[in-house]
Amino acid sequence: MRIPIAALAALALTTTLTTTLATTPAMAQDGESDPSVGASETIGAGGRPIGKDWSRSPVHAQHGMAATAHPLATQIALDILKQGGSAVDAAIAANAALGLMEPTGNGIGGDLFAIVYDPATDQLYGINGSGRSPKGQTLDQLREKLDGADALPAVGPLPITIPGTVDAWFEMHNRFGQLPMEDVLAPTIRYAREGHPVAPIIAMYLDRSLRAYEARQEVTPFDFSNARKTWFADGAPKAGEIFRNPNLALTLETIGKQGRDAFYDGVLTEIMVSYLQRQGSAFTREDFATHRSQWAEPTCVAYKKGYELCEMPPNGQGFAALQMVNILKNVDLAQWDRGSAEVLHTITEAKRLAYADVARFYADPDFAPFPVELLSDEYGRARFALIDPERATPEFAPGDPAAEPKLEGEGDTTYLTVADRDGMMVSLIQSNYRGMGGGLTPDGLGFMFQDRGELFSLDPAHPNAYAPGKRPFHTIIPAFVKKDGKPFMTLGLMGGGMQPQGHVQILINIVDYGMNLQEAGDAARLNHDGGRQPTEPLEGPAADPLGTLYVEPGISDNTIARLLQMGHKVEVVDNGIMFGGYQAIARDPQTGVYTGATEMRKDGQAQGY
Repeated sequence: MRIPIAALAALALTTTLTTTLATTPAMAQDGESDPSVGASETIGAGGRPIGKDWSRSPVHAQHGMAATAHPLATQIALDILKQGGSAVDAAIAANAALGLMEPTGNGIGGDLFAIVYDPATDQLYGINGSGRSPKGQTLDQLREKLDGADALPAVGPLPITIPGTVDAWFEMHNRFGQLPMEDVLAPTIRYAREGHPVAPIIAMYLDRSLRAYEARQEVTPFDFSNARKTWFADGAPKAGEIFRNPNLALTLETIGKQGRDAFYDGVLTEIMVSYLQRQGSAFTREDFATHRSQWAEPTCVAYKKGYELCEMPPNGQGFAALQMVNILKNVDLAQWDRGSAEVLHTITEAKRLAYADVARFYADPDFAPFPVELLSDEYGRARFALIDPERATPEFAPGDPAAEPKLEGEGDTTYLTVADRDGMMVSLIQSNYRGMGGGLTPDGLGFMFQDRGELFSLDPAHPNAYAPGKRPFHTIIPAFVKKDGKPFMTLGLMGGGMQPQGHVQILINIVDYGMNLQEAGDAARLNHDGGRQPTEPLEGPAADPLGTLYVEPGISDNTIARLLQMGHKVEVVDNGIMFGGYQAIARDPQTGVYTGATEMRKDGQAQGY
């Protein structure tokens, strides 16, 4: 539930806002008061013998660790590790399970990015498993199909790009796997046939998804019949209800036995292409057969105290987090309290500066090479100099990476991480983009196609403009942290544009404020939304240049009042939905002991052995 704050600016520095937040009734999903929440509003959290009252203990284990958004997926990952599988085997197994158990966040109809630390070579390896647009469809042909619309829709055949997850699985497995792929996928196949109980937050998202698809059908008609049969035959599944997906079991069984070609150049391909073409898609079998993931070297940027943040290069937005790091390392945030207006303002302005560049420069590097000058310390200092410490700047323009910097002068996903006894660590993120995807589910296969192509721009001058055989701008980003040059931590925080700013907030919590791994994720977050977007035309004003600063109830009244005085538009959101889903694993370089943490805003679990 969002609580708009702008109208309450006159109440600054009073206790009225606290009363408003504490006494607002929880809302059910239909907008009416939720009768299940009553007297519990008058009671708060209990105490803890150590650590923050609003957090819990991180998990420690010696031989292996997994943290995912579903307890059963975490258990599957640990079982694979105990069978002799590598961290990559376990990550693939957990990802497959989440595609079944958390279909609102991911599935084999979507894309995948991962960073793998390999102790044998002491190197980070990045895999970009994102798919491309149809090779035989031009921008003009797409525009004709859009019939005058100024953006791609979220549903139907037009926003679909080739699903990259399965190929990325096999690329990772061929390089780092230990167990046969049949064994890796077997636990999910069993759960898909026999059923599993639906988790509470996932049940909530399923209900939201169903209502969203039904509303979109009224605006943009599309084939929802297969999706309804697969997930919503009797409405949205409820928490604790046993859910089965035998079609997905058969699909995964085919992939496990026949390999990646079953999906990209085999029996499954024939079914997918036939279905897509009936829906009006331009995809051909050749588009699938020629798809390949790309290995890419992660880039690391120094922050403070020996910590480095490592991210994947575009077409993803990971470098936005690196740009924020380069801006924020120019100020000592620890001089202020973590929840102060000064800290939230500085983080927000750094995010807005970075995202002004995201909207201008981030795209498929095969079509628009990334200007590496954006990651320099000099550029970070120049951008930091643009932050007014007292006021929110109405609009930030993108920088000019070709110019000499002058100091005087902007969906739904799952993240998981696994580490094994040998020290291999996997940071993996996977998504179908908005909602569960574009609503289209191929006949009898049990998964939904992603709608990632919605993120293309229709401006032919934009680096992110739609083109045949091109990857769109991507939001999903895994992260890795080094400490004193050594591997230290896997990190991810799902949720569209929340992801880079979430990575940075976690890093700040650990480095500047000394929080442990679990506290760093449980602490109240901010999510700035707005500014120029990578889907907007290059010329002309941004639709929402200032944007909105969303904060959680853990941010105090006085801080919110001060942010309003500084010119920010602020809203409090008390249901956690907008603030991502965090998982992390850290490794002690001396003892090898792992520490795991998971997201209180999701159903997940961190566990080890």
